[in-house]
Amino acid sequence: MNQKSSFQNRMLKFMQGRYGVDQLSNCLIWTGVVIALFTLLFHSRILVIISWILIVYAYVRIFSKQVNKRYKQNQIFLDKTYAIRSLYANVKYRMRYGKNGAPSHHIYKCRKCGQKIRIPAGRGKIMVTCPKCHYQFKKRS
Repeated sequence: MNQKSSFQNRMLKFMQGRYGVDQLSNCLIWTGVVIALFTLLFHSRILVIISWILIVYAYVRIFSKQVNKRYKQNQIFLDKTYAIRSLYANVKYRMRYGKNGAPSHHIYKCRKCGQKIRIPAGRGKIMVTCPKCHYQFKKRS
């Protein structure tokens, strides 16, 4: 058994029965990191303390064996942040698929060179020519 799989097995054994990473823990860690980056600009001890508290609390949650308690905390967090998360998901969806919800373009890969090619949607079957290698293939847009 090599050293990497031995370490992985020990970590898996250690994490058994523990809560693990969830959305709240992830948010706490990233908030702590962002606040720590702000301390580079503002040099505030209170910001350093707050960032460390957030990060340490996130890891306490991750390694906790009180799964039900951590699950309830995460559900409360998800309920409170639903409006923000759904707004973000809506904006992300509109950026990807356009205003009407239907994609305005399709992305295909050239079979020969792997180049990504953007094709307008709703044109039926069209011949696509790769701009990189000039390979031609038929695709439905």
